[in-house]
Amino acid sequence: MEHSTERRKLLHAMLAGAGCAVCRPLPAASAALLTRPIPSSGEPLPVVGLGSWITFNVGDDPAARARCTQVVQAFLAGGGRLIDSSPMYGSAQAVIGHALAQLKQPKTLFSADKVWIGSGERGPAQIDSSRRLWGVPRFDLLQVHNLLAWEEHLRTLQQMKAAGRLRYVGITTSEGRRHGELIKIMETQPLDFVQVSYNVLDREIENRILPLARERKIGVIVNRPFRQGDLTEALAGKPLPGWAAEIGCTSWAQALLKFIVAEPGVSCAIPATSNPLHARENMLASQGAMPDAALRRRIAADVARLT
Repeated sequence: MEHSTERRKLLHAMLAGAGCAVCRPLPAASAALLTRPIPSSGEPLPVVGLGSWITFNVGDDPAARARCTQVVQAFLAGGGRLIDSSPMYGSAQAVIGHALAQLKQPKTLFSADKVWIGSGERGPAQIDSSRRLWGVPRFDLLQVHNLLAWEEHLRTLQQMKAAGRLRYVGITTSEGRRHGELIKIMETQPLDFVQVSYNVLDREIENRILPLARERKIGVIVNRPFRQGDLTEALAGKPLPGWAAEIGCTSWAQALLKFIVAEPGVSCAIPATSNPLHARENMLASQGAMPDAALRRRIAADVARLT
């Protein structure tokens, strides 16, 4: 990501000494974070979370695990709460669990994981394995990953919620796949969350999924906010337009995130990173002025032109 010299110096200073397994606590965010109420409960949730696809799949490498711990530390110190993972993500769950243990099981955590197995009968065992890898007593949110065996798994998750072993239930898809089926599920099933892809260039969910989520009081978690890094890479080295200063953005990543979280129907965007500086920088996107509808259209046009 492109940073101003001043921002880079600030972030490096906050993370000074971060070469150890757990970096020293960062200062709390100086400005109020934008939060949105979870529609089904009213619980406020910061609009920027942390994904773990690819970035946390580092196996047992001590240095890489320490780096991921620093990412979690920076994210939480910046006011973040929701961390998202899946059994599909290789070693990511175990790496998150290692980070949480190093950080003494932070109480502000909002744990979001998924069930991803073709057999409904094997879902509970996978969920329990995921919970043990995280080291949490229960998950805040469990989601059916990519609609796999969704009918069986949703029954399991609803039973867990009714028994007090789970707080929220959701379902996910990514890269614009199976939106038609997702919409039918949203129309007929009691869901707390859906997770879908959305960014400044991929905006299909604005047509039906976001309005339906508002109607059905379903929260929306956004994956692939940077198109898995393709957007930030394409914009690297390109000067920020003048509107960036109007909304307090010092990087393209912040601008891309602010475009997303300024949409009232979005509950939380979950960028993934292996860099603690970027984790903290991303959290800064949930502070300060947000683009209005006219500026969001201008951002989209500029990004389309520059990429």
